[in-house]
Amino acid sequence: MYDPTRLAALVAVAEAGSITRAAERLGYTPPALSQQLAKLEREAGTALLVRHHRGARLTGAGELLVARARRVLDELERARHELARLTGLSGGLLRLGTFQTAGIHLLPPVLSAFRRAHPDVELSVADYEPPAGVTAVAAGEIDLALTHTYEPADALALPASVRLEPVLVEELVLVTAPGHALADGTSRLPLTELAGQPLISMAPEHPSRQGVEAALARAGASPSVLVSTPGYALVCALVSAGLGVGVVPEMVARTTVTPVGVRPLGAGELRRTISVAYRGEEAAPAVEAFRALLRGAFGRARHTSPTR
Repeated sequence: MYDPTRLAALVAVAEAGSITRAAERLGYTPPALSQQLAKLEREAGTALLVRHHRGARLTGAGELLVARARRVLDELERARHELARLTGLSGGLLRLGTFQTAGIHLLPPVLSAFRRAHPDVELSVADYEPPAGVTAVAAGEIDLALTHTYEPADALALPASVRLEPVLVEELVLVTAPGHALADGTSRLPLTELAGQPLISMAPEHPSRQGVEAALARAGASPSVLVSTPGYALVCALVSAGLGVGVVPEMVARTTVTPVGVRPLGAGELRRTISVAYRGEEAAPAVEAFRALLRGAFGRARHTSPTR
């Protein structure tokens, strides 16, 4: 068996016409490359090169071995590409689903890092408001999805084929118009202080929020405006205009483009968990690689959260 590295060295000398030029091309020193060629000649049991002051030329045995070596090296290179494609990290398509907040504020740097690491994998991103992303993963329409659940809430019934990996837990916070009395202070505001406050509400048509809305109703917050579409940007805009107060995830409060006052609530019992949904059977390497990047990116988001 001939060492492929030594075969490549012989081919390089044949193409460059000298050991010195071949060494520069391969990143060797000339003495190191000469040692590799000497070992190859011992393996072959005959001289492969004639060295002279102008460079080196192949012997008859060397020409025969170079012809065969080129085919072997070409096949090895083809095998490398095919194996990379088989593992899903060279070519292919990774299909992602996301809800709006994560898609805008958390997903782009993860996509950028994945593209740098695996430029041959095609990416597609679709909008799936939870829990539709979980359903799409189960149906095989997408490979993984960012989704969320709220607390308090009933447990989410998952399809048998789907797993959820939590990547970020964030508190829900109070947002108010700038200068609102309830935003005056940094201590946690008891939920009972919301009694009688007009609430910009995401219920009743936002299923994942219904448990949170029920807790706010028990504390006495009275719905003022119902936002039936999953649009936190609209909630914050209405709050900023003085139409009521809102209870939104930290990420939303931190990134809203409309000015709002922000205050932590209660004992932190109102929360949103962002998870990645994926099929539980053997996952493709591209899916595993993307999940690893998500864990790192969302971990950084957790540590930069302003509310404690």
